[in-house]
Amino acid sequence: MINIVLFGKPGAGKGTQAEFLKEKYKLTHLSTGDIFRFNLKNDTELGKKARVFMDNGELVPCEVTTAMLIDEVKKHPDTEGFLFDGYPRTLDQAEALDKFLPTIGSSVTATIALEADDEILVARLLERGKTSGRADDQDEEKIRVRYQEYNEKTAPLIGYYKEQGKFHAVNGIGTIEEITERLTSVIDNL
Repeated sequence: MINIVLFGKPGAGKGTQAEFLKEKYKLTHLSTGDIFRFNLKNDTELGKKARVFMDNGELVPCEVTTAMLIDEVKKHPDTEGFLFDGYPRTLDQAEALDKFLPTIGSSVTATIALEADDEILVARLLERGKTSGRADDQDEEKIRVRYQEYNEKTAPLIGYYKEQGKFHAVNGIGTIEEITERLTSVIDNL
């Protein structure tokens, strides 16, 4: 089983690349955003818990997010592996994932970070915001706040996974095809 954690700042191209990688490597793509939307839309117990925090403008605690992810993983017992997109985002979540995966006879194979200059990513998101309808992609100040959050909470994962020898940085600038080629080169050499 191959398990890839794909991360990078908003606009780095994770969603675009995840579509290709899940097909090429027959991975189950687990997007935290999709998992949240499912739980909220279907008013699951975890969705109800998450909504309380969200309605108060608070971040959903790690335990609730992790429980949602674990529920989703358990729905795919015959998968050839997972592509984690948007999880883990914090050190607590990374540690929770490392505790859970061995219970299903697995572990994180590698983490791959799509890296790009903030100014390029801001321009990408502002452009995407013209057609996506996402309010958080249309306001440069909100985009920069998201990057600050990433730097504070997600960037520490780099050291965590480097210590395990599982971190790989990939240049996220170029054509979709060029970036895909860089990613597949890393994965094929794991």
